[in-house]
Amino acid sequence: MRPPAAPVPAGPPGSGPEPGWNVALRRLLGDPYVFAATGPRRHEKWAYDVLAVLRREVADPRGWLGLDADRTGPGRDLVPAYPFAPPPAEEFPAYLRPLERAAAVGALAVMSEEWQSEPAPVRSRPDREAVLADARRLLNRYGPKAEYWTNAVAAGSGPAPDFVAAGLRGTRSYTFLTGVYVNGLDLYEDLGLIAVGGGEVGVFWSVGAY
Repeated sequence: MRPPAAPVPAGPPGSGPEPGWNVALRRLLGDPYVFAATGPRRHEKWAYDVLAVLRREVADPRGWLGLDADRTGPGRDLVPAYPFAPPPAEEFPAYLRPLERAAAVGALAVMSEEWQSEPAPVRSRPDREAVLADARRLLNRYGPKAEYWTNAVAAGSGPAPDFVAAGLRGTRSYTFLTGVYVNGLDLYEDLGLIAVGGGEVGVFWSVGAY
């Protein structure tokens, strides 16, 4: 399993750090192998903005925290967007499906789980509601009119899959991960969530590795 990503500053200060966001991000996603970053929305076709986030070409517009264990390291020497090998923006519709907000909250919540040997899936945790509340807090950033997208196969049959019931290990996806083998680490599974707001795009990605 990949060591967890430490929270890192994601850009110059804008409105200043928001304690609720920072606390929720660390508490919900600070332990597993998760990439979390926000970038500016500059294009009508927001896939270009998502690619800029995955390639670390933009900073967080508000200077808030992100999670990125691979921001530096040998992986990015071989693959600039490591651990990702995303498709071109024009091909995003083939890999992503829309989600209702409640399903997006569930997808983000299960990213707190481990892909292997998870002793306490969100569905069985005594603090399940607190976990979901943290996920809602993070998504609130993108506004009440935000759209949500995922690479989860389950969303192909409708925008309201129950990610919490399925759990992370029960979720399959159209992968955005590279197949390049770096330092003995094999990337084998992923779940992504994209939040598209009026002025920002948020990218949250859980990665399975061993």
